[in-house]
Amino acid sequence: MAPPALLTAVDSSAHAHLIIGSNPLAGARCSKALEVGAKPILIAPPTANIHYGLAKRIEENAVQWVKRDFEETDLTTLGREEVDHVVDAVFVTTGGKGPFGTRISTLCRRLRIPVNVADAPNLCTFTLLSTHSSGPLQIGVTTSGKGCKLASRIRREIAAALPQDLGQAVERLGTVRRRIWEQDHANEANTDLEAEEEDVGQTSTFNKLVLPSDAEAAKARRMRWLAQICEYWPLRRLAAITDDDVDHILQDYKDETSSSQHTDEKPLLSTAVLDARRNRGRIILAGSGPGHPDLLTTATLKAIRSADLILADKLVPAPVLELVPRRTPIQIARKFPGNADQAQDELHRMGLDALKEGKTVLRLKQGDPYLYGRGAEEVAFFREHGHEAIVLPGITSSLSAPLFAQIPATHRSVSDQILICTGTGRKGASPNPPDFLPNQTVVFLMALHRLQDLIASLVSHKASPYPVSTPCAVIERASCPDQRVIRTTLEHVNAAVEEEGSRPPGLLVVGASCEVLQKSPQKWVVEDGFQGLDALDALGEGGKGLDGLREALVATPGLEDEKTLGAPVTI
Repeated sequence: MAPPALLTAVDSSAHAHLIIGSNPLAGARCSKALEVGAKPILIAPPTANIHYGLAKRIEENAVQWVKRDFEETDLTTLGREEVDHVVDAVFVTTGGKGPFGTRISTLCRRLRIPVNVADAPNLCTFTLLSTHSSGPLQIGVTTSGKGCKLASRIRREIAAALPQDLGQAVERLGTVRRRIWEQDHANEANTDLEAEEEDVGQTSTFNKLVLPSDAEAAKARRMRWLAQICEYWPLRRLAAITDDDVDHILQDYKDETSSSQHTDEKPLLSTAVLDARRNRGRIILAGSGPGHPDLLTTATLKAIRSADLILADKLVPAPVLELVPRRTPIQIARKFPGNADQAQDELHRMGLDALKEGKTVLRLKQGDPYLYGRGAEEVAFFREHGHEAIVLPGITSSLSAPLFAQIPATHRSVSDQILICTGTGRKGASPNPPDFLPNQTVVFLMALHRLQDLIASLVSHKASPYPVSTPCAVIERASCPDQRVIRTTLEHVNAAVEEEGSRPPGLLVVGASCEVLQKSPQKWVVEDGFQGLDALDALGEGGKGLDGLREALVATPGLEDEKTLGAPVTI
């Protein structure tokens, strides 16, 4: 068995990193070089097909592109002046299967230049670690060339087990270490100064017996303090330290060093206070999008994975709820006519109870939380009770539903503006209708249950009535397999919905843009079903739709079996 590699952290500031190749891996190597402060130099012929991201960095002059094939003299001419122009590291991204990689590796070894050849561990003198970074904290994992995917998996598992704010804690504890060191050295300097002043006159410490062991005792005291913090405290407590705590620690240390009595029993900080901070619950408001699970944001998917309790709107579709791990309880809002406020109060109470227990609560709303979703009201409620909510955006149906119905919200020479309205005011009241503008697309949310009153208010608008011939479309369950679109005009929309029935949730789109791509020669046309995202399933691992999201959940720590998918739902 080969001996283990020597793992080091290299200060690469201003180093010259030579990257050979033009593929996406070369772009990644250039990005990493820039991240650590090095200067990436790309060697590739002018006819090379440069990856888009890499081409952008070249245009920004962040990456130097030498437009030719590799030459041996590049190793000793493209580096820094202070090291006689020898490059600091070489990355061969074209692979090591042919003689090219072997040749460069041999040249670099002869010149003692660190070299990394893609897919050829035997040609490398160093490998890059799979790294987790959080401020000054960096954790690297290597499998010594046995499998980078496995290294990435192990790194993710380690990172997931660490407290979220540990990097900030490292930064703060570094401040403690530096300032304690400065305090000790300031005390030593004062002692030396007092010794020099003995020739001039007596000081207040003239009669104090100074032993040679005093300096060592001060150093031991410093190490004891640092060890008490860094070694004995759980990481979750370290991550709970604040800037005020740092000031308190330093003041305690200053008081101790200036006192003749030192006690080890005095706690630096209240562990009960720190534990209470870490055990404090967290509230997240997230939008689930229009309905299709592929339209969830990555942030919302992470929140679904990590929540201890999910409080969901009644209209959040089942395919989204199926992504919830089985271990996570779900409460569906009991909202029905006349019970909306009571249902909201019930969710608030359940959320507060869970937060008091230190749980992570996800308030899962349809669409976007701040677009007629009462999101700001819920943020204000939890803020009043001492909890600041994290709000995650969602794709709103007001923009995505017209898209899935082949209605461009804006179109040149047809519509240059879009207006989003509610069809239902507070406590069910009718809102004031907007003025008619021929160049405007209007989207009415929550309007189908009182469609007749809405249409009547539009066509009888006193200031600017809507022509009854204005195209419109009713879009229901947008992006779901049972999506339905009714294309018609304001003259016939009421009759169409009455005859075809209602399939909530739905919205109404009004404006000439409704006929840009699809025209209705009849009174109305009904289009059932939605397959607009099915083509993504054939695009490989990145577009597996619901199955891809399920696989992502299965790969999550603690969710190794697909049987854990699905969730108990309380309605």
